[in-house]
Amino acid sequence: MTQAVQAYAYAGPSALADGRLGLSTSGGTALSGPHTHPRFFSGLLTQAAPAAAGLLAVADVAMARYHQPRPGWTRDPVVTCDGDRLRFESFSACGGVYARLDVTALDGEVLDRGTTNVDVNGPLRESLRRVGGRDPLHLGVGPDELTVTTLDGAVVEKKVPLPTRWLRGFAEVQVIAAGFDLRAELNGPQAVRFLRSLPRGARGTVWAVPAGRELRLAAGPGRGAVCLSGPGRIATLMPLLRFAKALRVYGPAGDGQAAAWELELPGMRYTLAVSPEPWRGFSGEGQVLEDLATDEAAADADLIGVLLNFEPAVEVGLLADRSGLTPARVRAALTQLGTAGRVGYDLHEASHFHRELPYDRDQVAQLNPRLTAARALVESGAVRLDGDLAEVTTSGGLRQVRVEAGSCTCPWWFDHRGSRGPCKHVLAARIAARALVETPV
Repeated sequence: MTQAVQAYAYAGPSALADGRLGLSTSGGTALSGPHTHPRFFSGLLTQAAPAAAGLLAVADVAMARYHQPRPGWTRDPVVTCDGDRLRFESFSACGGVYARLDVTALDGEVLDRGTTNVDVNGPLRESLRRVGGRDPLHLGVGPDELTVTTLDGAVVEKKVPLPTRWLRGFAEVQVIAAGFDLRAELNGPQAVRFLRSLPRGARGTVWAVPAGRELRLAAGPGRGAVCLSGPGRIATLMPLLRFAKALRVYGPAGDGQAAAWELELPGMRYTLAVSPEPWRGFSGEGQVLEDLATDEAAADADLIGVLLNFEPAVEVGLLADRSGLTPARVRAALTQLGTAGRVGYDLHEASHFHRELPYDRDQVAQLNPRLTAARALVESGAVRLDGDLAEVTTSGGLRQVRVEAGSCTCPWWFDHRGSRGPCKHVLAARIAARALVETPV
């Protein structure tokens, strides 16, 4: 497994003391430009207890490896300030669970807009666990707000591996989530009853089936059902139930198995997206490949990227007007930006949001090996087109492809039948067919 190394350098550790929470920052991009230790916000968390519990939940997901648990590296959460909220995001070490806390209950000064890593260390976690009641808590995102620093003032440094599989997961989550629909909405007491009825074991599969205004558990899929494989993977919802106002469950059209669980809290929302199986991370789903395969997507992404300004909601229609692109090309460009960590997707608002994760956009092709392999097949002349049919010559034999339907005679297609994105042979055939149409006569 290939991987990069992420280096974090903090001016001091994050800390909570005397009613002041200081989150130390490391690197990032803001409207004012790149910063080593950016400052984004100074003011009050008007709902301190749920915010502290939610931040702990995000940090817990960053530390977790739900499939084959074992000690390992933890990646620091990412925070984005977009002017009217703070979004804290993390991704599990196994690549199968994505967490985000959207905090809107803020009262203070927005110093800048942008994205950065934040330090969540052991002592801070213990302090956050002791936050009680609903009294406001002063929050600072940036080094000037730190209430406790190391005795010698030394910089806190961390280096963690970022496997390719883990990086790709961020892209696949937002693309998959964009295809989800709201399946059920429960009020606070109903949410508590349902979540507490889930089996406590981390393994096994259950289905949540709408039943009137409630959800009931079933052993198999039903109309409008949402799959939860590995119920233990949404365990970070449980400590938040005492604050729960509502629970929303999202799933894809049909019987797809990925799902998202959104808990409405006072002044904030906590969202978990879980992959189809505990052993199956989001990185292998391949849902971004069709949009990335177009020659125009990279250029469109550069144009759309310039128009983004850390908005809380990215409006496709407005971007289409400003860029002169069609809405379909704008959506494809947003997918390309997502693979570089530059946009996420908010299910509650049904819109993308702008953020800048510290990943190199030039790594996009490397993060999608099927797309790289497909382009290599085209460049080597391995694709022969005959109308809607194509033959792709590979080292494993001749593959027959139906271009429009996206079917293939390779083992990958027989195993997954499109549920994890197109195989490299279908991608190669479609790239070749597109090039044939676009070639001037």
